[in-house]
Amino acid sequence: MATSSPSPSPSPSLPPPPPPHVVIFPFMAQGHTIPLLDISRELSNRGLKVTIVTTPLNAPFIHSKLSNHMSITVSVVPFPHVPDLPEGCENTADLPSMDSWVPFVTATKQMRPQFETLLHDMVDGGSRPLCVISDFFLSWTLDTCRSFDIPRVVSHGMGVLPMLVLKAASMHVRCEYQRQRQKTLDLESTDLLPNLALPFTLDISDLPPRSLDPNDAFERVISEVEEVDKNSWGVIVNSFQELECEYVAALEGLYKHAKAWCVGPVPLYEGDDRPRNESVSCPYIKWLDEQDGSGVAIYVSFGTQARLSDDQMDEIAYGLEMAGYRFIWAVRSKTWRAGEGWERRVEGRGFVVRDWVDQRSILAHPTVGGFLSHCGWNSVMESLSMGVPLLAWPMGAEQPLNAKYVAVGLNAGLMVKPEKIKTVDRHVICDGVRELMGGEKGRRARERARVLGSTARRAVEKGGSSDRKLDELIKYLIANANQKEIKF
Repeated sequence: MATSSPSPSPSPSLPPPPPPHVVIFPFMAQGHTIPLLDISRELSNRGLKVTIVTTPLNAPFIHSKLSNHMSITVSVVPFPHVPDLPEGCENTADLPSMDSWVPFVTATKQMRPQFETLLHDMVDGGSRPLCVISDFFLSWTLDTCRSFDIPRVVSHGMGVLPMLVLKAASMHVRCEYQRQRQKTLDLESTDLLPNLALPFTLDISDLPPRSLDPNDAFERVISEVEEVDKNSWGVIVNSFQELECEYVAALEGLYKHAKAWCVGPVPLYEGDDRPRNESVSCPYIKWLDEQDGSGVAIYVSFGTQARLSDDQMDEIAYGLEMAGYRFIWAVRSKTWRAGEGWERRVEGRGFVVRDWVDQRSILAHPTVGGFLSHCGWNSVMESLSMGVPLLAWPMGAEQPLNAKYVAVGLNAGLMVKPEKIKTVDRHVICDGVRELMGGEKGRRARERARVLGSTARRAVEKGGSSDRKLDELIKYLIANANQKEIKF
């Protein structure tokens, strides 16, 4: 009887390849960090491994926002001790004044050796990153990335158009100063962006005054990081094609080889990731729940960097009281106290919060129908994403550009602050709130904001423009890592 030969032993299965890996290094400021956390979560949702680099005192906040994502790790790099900064100051929100901004940015350069060690360990451990997404102010990361042959993708925390205008203005001022030691910028005789029509008239007051002085310490830092920035491999932008597509090519033209990807509004990627009890139990959300009617309250907040005088805070308080609309006001000042009787007079229709607030939950609440804002780009994107019009009150940096873009270019808001007035009068604030919440201009702005909100939501949905752009970026990075050409 013939015997059959033994069956061959099954060959051992190979372990699956490691997931693609991306390193994200935010600047130590809430407005710069939060959008990159949104991108981190979405990359994780798409199967990528993400490592976020931060400092010890910033790590708890980041951990609290990423508790549901096991494929995101946080690597801590010590923040240097420097004599020009207070002990334990690792975030711009803790700076004693904006005069400390330059020493803070400069201090981050001392983190380079530890960052190099971190990347070295990743590469040696078989987890080479596809790229490092790092903040504009962390320009020194480009040389580190180059030493490991890893692409650097830069994040600015601005929209395409504001970024484009600021870059063009800064480049022009530096060139003119080098050519004829002229420090002024004459917008009437200077075409900053030839062949590109802006959606508003650009005024010199729309630009940060310090950016017009090439000898200013802050502008010297900007000049340094701009020189590095233009050599970045790519640019990732918290915006969407339907909002700014006509400006993307012009922005890319300011870089040597970089491509720009509009992958926002990134707040909308958060979706169902947020724990259900995160904001439901907050007193301010309960207060909003108790209000009757839709869109009947205005939210007031000026971000984490703006520092308003107590006199200005008084004018805001009385302006809100005079306007007669319900309001929720996030107050960051540690010195301001309302005038006698004010809290009693606005009781029931006004809610003041003296702590960190979940701004997205507030703007998403149906009770909120307007946003009195400094118009930082994150706030603009969060507000428009929720279909909420803005009452624009820019405080500095690129915010005047954002404000004019929203109010004039997009018709999704109104301007509140008259030019060249140090303290804005309560009557101006009252009139602005009344017009936004109950006037004809406000009605048109509200309708336009609703349309933009719907467009924004479609952009991040499956098959939407931002969804496709993020997929394209991932494919582009993988192809680059595999040294393959890819067409789109």
